[in-house]
Amino acid sequence: MFTGIVTDIGEIVSFTPTAQGQLHRLRIACRYDQSTIADGASIACNGVCLTVVASGVADDRDSKQRTWFDVDTAAETLALTTAKHWRVGTRLNLERALKIGDELGGHIVAGHADGIATIVSREDLPDMARFVLSTTRELARFIATKGSITLDGVSLTINTVADVTFSVLIIPHTLTVTTIGGWKAGDEVNIEVDLMARYAARLTEMT
Repeated sequence: MFTGIVTDIGEIVSFTPTAQGQLHRLRIACRYDQSTIADGASIACNGVCLTVVASGVADDRDSKQRTWFDVDTAAETLALTTAKHWRVGTRLNLERALKIGDELGGHIVAGHADGIATIVSREDLPDMARFVLSTTRELARFIATKGSITLDGVSLTINTVADVTFSVLIIPHTLTVTTIGGWKAGDEVNIEVDLMARYAARLTEMT
């Protein structure tokens, strides 16, 4: 379980397709303390919960020690998320799994991306940026003004909604500490709808 508060930006440093391309082994460099990363740990990568299968420390291109961890992305993840576009050099928003007693700074996030949203437009404002995104009609029904949404692993508040499009306003801090600062029109991002919205919709259907 996660909260959508990014704690590091990782970078894919190696990429190995296996199982006839149905599985990708990724090595991701980060600033986490390697001693705190156990095999089997869950780390959200651009909002996708992935399991650590190995970790270590190695010199980077500047001869500085940097932590790395390996994860596998399976066929379903590759089909449903932007992981199918990830390559060496791709930067990823990272979040460690929530511990009991941690501050819940965002909202409850499962790390199970529901699909993909496409950035329709970006408007740069003084110190902020406004993005309009579109998604499928199936997911749009869970999106409401002032509700919560997770985009590439970042917990955000929805500003406006119109049919299958919605907008978010990004503050300077978030632009700086996540990959959102590099978003542009046409980019695809992982989307996870609010769990509460999903349960509310299910209750409505049953009654």
